[in-house]
Amino acid sequence: MQYEIKGAPFPVAVLNVAAGEAIKCQAGAMCWMSPNMQMETSGGGIGKMFGKALTGEALYENKYTAQGGPGMIAVGSGVPGNILAIDLTGGKTIIAQKKSFLASEMGVNCEIQKNFNGAGLFGGGGFIMQKFTGQGMVFIEVDGSIVEYELQPGQPMKIDTGCLAAMEGTVQMNVERVQGFKNVVAGGEGLFNTTLVGPGRVWLQTMSIPSLAGALAPYMPAK
Repeated sequence: MQYEIKGAPFPVAVLNVAAGEAIKCQAGAMCWMSPNMQMETSGGGIGKMFGKALTGEALYENKYTAQGGPGMIAVGSGVPGNILAIDLTGGKTIIAQKKSFLASEMGVNCEIQKNFNGAGLFGGGGFIMQKFTGQGMVFIEVDGSIVEYELQPGQPMKIDTGCLAAMEGTVQMNVERVQGFKNVVAGGEGLFNTTLVGPGRVWLQTMSIPSLAGALAPYMPAK
């Protein structure tokens, strides 16, 4: 498969596939495609559908297969931002924010990542995330712009949890309470920050959807 990402801040991933090749994507993600792309919708079983409900994804996903020759399909992000393409080849594991899955090659697996430690319960991003493993490309929705860092072993980075788009599975995530009464009350950062500790790559997003909604709320008409 070959791909090209176009059109930020409302991007699409244009995927070009060989004859007989298939991709899977979030329900409703398809924007346009060549006429030989055949669609098949599935839920993946009760357990998998329950997991999708927890992560905020649609309960069903679509499989598109190129019939009789090469095909093309464009899948679009549901939020203003970017699309992050990650190659899982080589046994890489990616942990991403919930509702991040957009599309992938068929060899990619998507599972629930449960964070029952303080980072999940109090870090501001919820205790349910998504874990991607397997072989092939996965395309992840990112809110706002993407900033990438490579953390060295033991290197920490403190972030607002809403800024975490994705990280490699080797990165540790911990929570720290904001110190000082005035900082908590007037600082605008809440009670907790999240600390990421390397080694591994992290992808940060500049504007989470809750932050965007909060910024727009004063300009919305009252009900």
